[in-house]
Amino acid sequence: MMKEERMQKIESYGKGYALLTEAIKQFPKEMWSFKPSPNRWSIHEIIVHIADSEANAYVKCRKLIAEPGKAIATYDQDKWSAAFHYPEQSTEDALELFRRLRLASYNLIKTLPGPAWSNSTGSMENETVTLDDWLKVYEEHIPEHIRQMRKRYEEWKKNP
Repeated sequence: MMKEERMQKIESYGKGYALLTEAIKQFPKEMWSFKPSPNRWSIHEIIVHIADSEANAYVKCRKLIAEPGKAIATYDQDKWSAAFHYPEQSTEDALELFRRLRLASYNLIKTLPGPAWSNSTGSMENETVTLDDWLKVYEEHIPEHIRQMRKRYEEWKKNP
């Protein structure tokens, strides 16, 4: 990734919390638990997932920087959702955790020297990931989930 594109992605990544909190204002809280089917996440569950995903991203980022070449375990988001009973978790706590983790990683990556971005590691699934790959995934994570939330909202409006 070229430096200019990377800097744009870093700034976009850094705005993730503001983007998310602004987006969720458009969805009435009374519909946050709506699920169109048992195997689809509600907005409430998506918010809690975002915090858990960011916690994993936080660790992965730091391992890529400090321990390049070492394998990083992935996590199964569906198993986490079930094991941690996402519908019972606090969205306020999840949003605050996401805010703090995202800010810490943003502050770290915005000052990294160019060579650090080519650091790579393998996952337990034998996939090679660079820090640039990590940035691309997590910079897009919030916009993807906002689209998912909008879809959930449209489904709810059809079946209140």
